[in-house]
Parts: sequence; C-alpha cells; structure tokens
Amino acid sequence: MDWSLRQLIEARRADQYRLHEQYLNTSLARVQGIIGFNKIYTRGEGAYLWDTEGTRYLDLLAGFSVFNFGRAHPAIKKAIQELIELDRPNLIKMDCPLLAGLLAEDLAKRMPAGLDAVFFANSGADAVDTALKFARAATRRTRVVYLEHAFHGLTLGTLGINGGEDFRKGFEPLLPGTDAVPMDDLAALEKQLRAGDVAAFIVEPIQGKGVYIPANDYLPEAQRLCRKYGTLFICDEVQVGMGRTGRFLCSEHWGLEPDIVTLSKSLGGGYVPVSATITRRKTHDAIFSRLEKCQVHSTTFGQNELAMAAGLASLHVLDEEHLVERSAAMGEKMLKGLAALQERYEMIADVRGKGLMIGMEFQPARTLALRAAWTAAEAAQKGLFAQFVVMALMRDHHILTQVAGPDVNIIKFLPPLIIGEEEVAMIVSAMDQVMAEATEVRGRVWAQSVELVKHALSR
Repeated sequence: MDWSLRQLIEARRADQYRLHEQYLNTSLARVQGIIGFNKIYTRGEGAYLWDTEGTRYLDLLAGFSVFNFGRAHPAIKKAIQELIELDRPNLIKMDCPLLAGLLAEDLAKRMPAGLDAVFFANSGADAVDTALKFARAATRRTRVVYLEHAFHGLTLGTLGINGGEDFRKGFEPLLPGTDAVPMDDLAALEKQLRAGDVAAFIVEPIQGKGVYIPANDYLPEAQRLCRKYGTLFICDEVQVGMGRTGRFLCSEHWGLEPDIVTLSKSLGGGYVPVSATITRRKTHDAIFSRLEKCQVHSTTFGQNELAMAAGLASLHVLDEEHLVERSAAMGEKMLKGLAALQERYEMIADVRGKGLMIGMEFQPARTLALRAAWTAAEAAQKGLFAQFVVMALMRDHHILTQVAGPDVNIIKFLPPLIIGEEEVAMIVSAMDQVMAEATEVRGRVWAQSVELVKHALSR
C-alpha cells in the first residue's frame, strides 16, 4: 500500500494538540488553549493563515521573522522543487558544494566592506555560537560582553549571553566570562573593554525582546570602543536582518561596520532552516589556520543543497520584489498609524520601531477602576495586560501577534514584508478597537483577566 503524507495529515489533524500534550511540550499546548490560540491551521499563503473552519488570520508573528517573504512564496517554492527534481548529490562532505559558494558570494556582496568569509549552519543560535567561538580563537581572549535584555538564542552556549533571567534560571552554570552592560551606557561598556580580555561585544541592533532601540550615537561609539581595545564587534541580525527594519542589515541604519554578522530565520525563505555567520577573512583564517584544521569547526547539515537553494531564491525575491524598500515604506505608514493611537489612548505609553519591526508598550491608566484592574493583573503576573491585547486581537480581529517578552507590557508586530496598505489599515483599525474596549473595565478586553489571573496565581 502506498504511503501518503496528505492522507496521514487529513486522518490525524484533529489529534494535533493531544499529540503535543502527550509527546512534546505539554505546557506550551496548554498555554495555547488558555489564551485561545489552539487553532488548527490548514493552509498558509502570503501574510495569511487559514484554519479548519476556513477562517482567515493575518499573521503578524511571521514565524518570529522566518516568513519575511510571506508563506508559500511561489519563487522560493519553485526553486526547492526544481532542486529536488535535479537529484543533485547532497552532503558529500568531502567536496566544496557549488550552491554554498554561490550563496556565500551573494551574501558577501551585501555586507559592509571586508566581510567576505561565510560559515553556514542551521539556526540563529548556531550562528551566534559560531561567532563567539570564532571571536575567541581570533583574539585569543575569553570574555564576551552583551547587552541587558539581549536574546541571542537558547542553547547552553548562547544562554550565557541571554539577558532574560527567566530563560537562564535553572540552567546554571552557564558560559563563563560573560558580562552584561546596560544599553546606551558607554562608560559601563568601556569599563568592561578596558581590561583588555574581552573577545567580543555582541549586540542586536534593535533588541527583539521588547523592541528596544539604542540612542543614535550608542552603536557607532560602541564600535569605536571595540576598535580601540581590540574587541570584535558582533551584530546579531538573526531577527532584524534580511530587510526586516527597512535595510538589508539593521546595522546599516547607523552606518556600522561590524567584524562579524549573524543571519538566519528568513534566509531559508520559510522552508529550510539555515544560518550564516559572516566574518572578515582574517578572523575566519584564525580558526581554519592550518590544512589539518580545515574541519575544526563544522556542522553536518550546514551546506545542504535545500538550504542553499532556499537562501539563493530568498535573496532573489528580496531584490526582485524590492522588499527592503517595501518594508521601509509600509513600516513608516504602520508606525505613523499606531503612533496616532498613542495620542488618543493614555494606556499606550510608546510606539517604536524601524521598518516592519514595531513595538507598542502599555502603561496603567489614570482612571481609578482601570488602574485597580491593571494592578490586580500585574500582581498575578507581570505583563498580563499586553497578553489581554494579544488575545483580543486574535479573538475579535483574527490577527496573530505576540507579547514582546517575559514580564513586559509590550506587544511586537512582525508582519511579512509583503504586506500592503490594506493590511496596515487592518492592523491600525484593530488596535484602535481593542484600545477603545480596554478603556471600559467591564468590556471584553478585561473580561479575559479573570481566567488568566487564575492560571497565573495557580503557578
């Protein structure tokens, strides 16, 4: 009997959440049910998802920026199908694959001057781990400095430079020789670098957890200090790169010339996991320093043909459809529309972002009843109001978004770069309606609080 994936999916679709509760992440499956996100999606295309009932959802998660080009992009899909049909020899391991060379060449053309040596792996955390390892070898130093609130991955290595205590707790001891400094505090950074033992200072040009944006002079001055003290300057562009913020690299907003850049997420076009760590040739050669060390750093699937083909197609789509420019234009419209709501609703404390990476931060209202409701929610768990907003967007407007991090009242919008004015208007209108309802303590937004507070307290 022929085996059919299509038939298997159709036969077992209803078991989706039960299987996760039994064999995968039980807590995550429960959370989806509590917040009303336990949908069974059957199709994704462009900026939208559809569930079993045919309901359409606007996807502002975009797989945490994996789907910059939207879902099921025809050009990327065609490239992968074409590759499969070619039956090319894959992962020979004792060769130099053509597609890896072509993708490295294309990436190097888009980098600041001097970044022309590429290492391919599978995820953003892989890319960051590679960057740290390369920095240590190239400088012969051991310490790494990172920013408070940073998120660079959840592997044991990257946890050492993760600014979130909730992520670190329970996994200590972590990578030794790591120290956090506050964003925009150049004196604190220089104090760390002055010791002369710091291999690298790593930053997200815009932090993903919270959408925190540095002061205009901070990153250029941080780069200058790194040069002064012989520390490598790493820009983690895993989430903010590939056009997300209206430039190919987010670091371009400040004219930076980092020593190492990490990319991942949408580089695979939403189809294949892939990451790239791009360095200066001098740094790269410090690792692969002798012929017998040509594989001293390696990963099994790092140059696989599917990932390389997806990467080449993704970069082609980015150029062909002018998505970097589109991200800048649509992001400006969306930021302007959401910022206008801040003038009308006192619970909106801030709207910030670049391109199509936008954060909205909330604060308690002055109204006594609303402030009391906010205080009760915060006492149960920090950041619950932002979760109320996320749930309302999903329930009433079929918009999928996220809280921007643990214990913060910030939501983050990461729509695909292909969105147009229709989607921007939809987002602004939905937020307007949600915030209008949130001004009524007996309204639908606050009605969710009882159940969520109960679950928070039960922990």
